[in-house]
Amino acid sequence: MPVVMTADEMNDFLQTAFLEVAGEFHVEEVSEAQVVLRLRVQDRHLRPGGTISGPAMFGLADVTAYIATLAQIGPRALAVTTNCSIDFMRKPAAGVDLLGYGRLLKLGKQLSVTDVLLFSEGMEKPVARATLTYAIPPKGIDL
Repeated sequence: MPVVMTADEMNDFLQTAFLEVAGEFHVEEVSEAQVVLRLRVQDRHLRPGGTISGPAMFGLADVTAYIATLAQIGPRALAVTTNCSIDFMRKPAAGVDLLGYGRLLKLGKQLSVTDVLLFSEGMEKPVARATLTYAIPPKGIDL
């Protein structure tokens, strides 16, 4: 299915609809095959020991799945997470941005399912893997 929003449109949407994360995430790529989202890691994302916290990694996985869904359905702010399973597989590199690579596995009328791999920039192996389900609001129901 062709994408209906570009990376630039996604970044503009995040900046206007979600001020609480403005500047935290940046959409790097949007294509039919995948989306790539960057978490600009800051001190607030770190936990003791100098590694990136689980909640920060979950946030990246969640927003990556959201972007993968919106790339196909357009700017629907009220799409919401209904399920997430995440495996933390290795320690992320300290002081390095995280990249989320999302692949939409299923897009229905009411639900989407996305697989997300998280990488520390420059690392070859993923630091986490997540599967997320999003509920899609009916057309005409949005902000």
